[in-house]
Amino acid sequence: MSTITNHMPTAELQALDAAHHMHPFSTNADLSKDGVRVITRAKGIYLSDSEGEQILDAMAGLWCVNIGYGRDELADAAARQMRELPYYNTFFKTTHVPAIALANKLAELAPDDLNHVFFAGSGSEANDTNIRLVRTYWAEKGQPDKNIIISRHNAYHGSSVGSASLGGMAGMHAQGGIPIPNVHHINQPNWWAEGGDMAPEEFGLARARELEEAILELGENRVAAFIAEPVQGAGGVIVAPETYWPEIQRICDKYEILLIADEVICGFGRTGSWFGSQTMGIRPHIMTIAKGLSSGYAPIGGSIVNDDIAKVIGDTEFNHGYTYSGHPVAAAVALENLRILEEERIVDHVRDVAAPYLKKKWEALTSHPLVGEAKIVGMMGSIALTPDKSSRAKFASEAGTIGLICRERCFANNLIMRHVGDRMIISPPLIVTPADIDEMFLRIHKSLDEAHAEITKQGLMRAAN
Repeated sequence: MSTITNHMPTAELQALDAAHHMHPFSTNADLSKDGVRVITRAKGIYLSDSEGEQILDAMAGLWCVNIGYGRDELADAAARQMRELPYYNTFFKTTHVPAIALANKLAELAPDDLNHVFFAGSGSEANDTNIRLVRTYWAEKGQPDKNIIISRHNAYHGSSVGSASLGGMAGMHAQGGIPIPNVHHINQPNWWAEGGDMAPEEFGLARARELEEAILELGENRVAAFIAEPVQGAGGVIVAPETYWPEIQRICDKYEILLIADEVICGFGRTGSWFGSQTMGIRPHIMTIAKGLSSGYAPIGGSIVNDDIAKVIGDTEFNHGYTYSGHPVAAAVALENLRILEEERIVDHVRDVAAPYLKKKWEALTSHPLVGEAKIVGMMGSIALTPDKSSRAKFASEAGTIGLICRERCFANNLIMRHVGDRMIISPPLIVTPADIDEMFLRIHKSLDEAHAEITKQGLMRAAN
């Protein structure tokens, strides 16, 4: 029997990684030179590396390990399913019990008439599915030209060709011939960076109304859908002003535009509700799910669609699918994850205990000399780093320089906190306790203090002209 062990010294593991492993969203030449951190084990909210360091993971992996690391129940569910039915597809008039049970459970949890699930292997795949779903829907209703999907700049919806086109990341669009045709982007509701002299409420309305302007410019008969994350995650945990989402909902209703809520990050408790759509008070026609669906223990994603879309799509042959759609092992793991979330009342814990405690401590970070804005919804938080709080100034250095310095101090202090440009973001496991949060903030304050000292030493605490 072959096993995977951690017997090699770190340097040898790093050399093997550099020789053969291509990393996502990385300059692999730099990784090869500097050496990667080798993670070997995890339990609760902590990671262990090959040097024996204990690292507090304030990002829950990639926004996904909602129930924390090391839950044997999910490993047991996977093992049972592998022994019983390790794989079968759902093509050719077949199905299996895990896919049936998971679709039923998701229909129970999802709001309103979102009662049908098309499974995928990831959020990227699910958003690719959504492109075809909405275009097929309108074509079947006799409107094949209604095929433009509107998204937002600085949104993240995945990294496949279709999903990266939906996203609005300039760096991603610079490579690989994307975006694909008939995807249009409007501006994001980032008041701190782009609000100018407008009050947040005024700015929120203005940015929402860009959707209406785009619909009128492109033609109501051409626009199929609007896709957005309830809270922009990878874009820097951008929380829209309170006026934004009600206006978006009004516009979608008025022009009969399908609303796709990308719940890949926000879903399954992260915002203090089962879904971010509920937190923001919106009524999507489609929700994209992944990440917290299995707490990252197995790759799975999907699109939850409403009764109307399911009926229209169901009346034709939808020529779309994936080998691993509704994979039985991934579905079994997801079901066990949902059981734990529900029976242990983890979403209630976020809403009533963890989120209020985290919010109080997070918003207090604005007293630090580096921190201007502190935004948080549930277990998603961001701080804007600035040399001048009063003017919301950007740094004179290239965007991301200050954030990277701060991130490196976090890593040095065994804290996983990411940077997006000059914003720092967290998204911890939903199981964090007040004591865990206290420990997190000891490391956050230490890292911010060290970053401030380094930035000052390098003469970088200067505002852009």
